[in-house]
Amino acid sequence: MSLPLILRTSNSSRSLATRTGSALLPAAMYTQCPECLTIFRIGAATVAQARARARCGVCRVEFDMLHALADQLPADPGALLPQHHGGALPLLEVPLTRTRLGQRDLFADNRERSAAPPAFVQTKGHSAGGRRNWPWYLGAVAMLLIAVGQIGFAYRETLAQDARVRPYLDSLCAKVDCLLPPRREVEQLALVARDVRPHPSVPGALMISATVLNKAEFTQPFPIVEVVMSDLEDRKIAMRRFQPQDYVDSLPVIARGMPTRASSTMNFEVLDPGKNAVAFEFRFR
Repeated sequence: MSLPLILRTSNSSRSLATRTGSALLPAAMYTQCPECLTIFRIGAATVAQARARARCGVCRVEFDMLHALADQLPADPGALLPQHHGGALPLLEVPLTRTRLGQRDLFADNRERSAAPPAFVQTKGHSAGGRRNWPWYLGAVAMLLIAVGQIGFAYRETLAQDARVRPYLDSLCAKVDCLLPPRREVEQLALVARDVRPHPSVPGALMISATVLNKAEFTQPFPIVEVVMSDLEDRKIAMRRFQPQDYVDSLPVIARGMPTRASSTMNFEVLDPGKNAVAFEFRFR
């Protein structure tokens, strides 16, 4: 069963026959919709109107009229028009007429327009597009730097205590004159001596003395100290948390911090929890 042939004439079609009397030019051309296979009769004005692009009046599909272009209808009503694919650039050797030198200006506007190539022609990108896009690239880099800065500011305390990042931050602050929070590693604090005795001047209170060694390679601030007391069954019966100003009397000493590879003496005053308190523990925060 052969495919139906629908022949429609474009309203903008015009005869290509010129007044030169030449019989070499066809009176009309034909193109075929690739979707519904409808054949249309077209002229030069229709081809030039949208750079050989058209929309099928039957199925509304947009297609390239040059892809199936013929100057004659097929002998078989069910046959397809010949398909054209991109090939070598043709050389036009037989001139029909030649425009005079004085008439070149009539076509100046058309030559200056950038014609879009047919769909089957592949074109290379233009370097001008890359030059026009440099503000977008610069803006993207700026936004990335701002995002990194915001993340760094939000996590500045954590980053300042990271041993892997701290040397780079120290070098940066030395150049831009910024101040970082003191580096702190309570794991490098070691309790080397401790003593518990009744308070010499306060009844019902205890005086606890502790000697803490800073084993770190840097000076770090005095820690928050938790003193926990427990009974024989290791049950917690008393606990108190001390800030640096609670066990160090001198503010300048607190400001200087704990020197590296040096020990510091800390004195804590607590209420006597009774005879059940037989053990105590120090925790550094």
